[in-house]
Amino acid sequence: MGTAPPALLTFIAGIYGMNFQNMPELTWRYGYFVALGVMAVMGISLFIWFKWKGWFK
Repeated sequence: MGTAPPALLTFIAGIYGMNFQNMPELTWRYGYFVALGVMAVMGISLFIWFKWKGWFK
């Protein structure tokens, strides 16, 4: 349970960071912030879901 949010964020950052030819921020104005936003939403969503399921008790 404790490793799920960091593992998910590491997975996204790893794929995003290793794709040097197609990095969104090279062509999109807000590509970097969109990637950070997606990671934040996914991490917060996992935290809320775990809390809702009662895994933090």
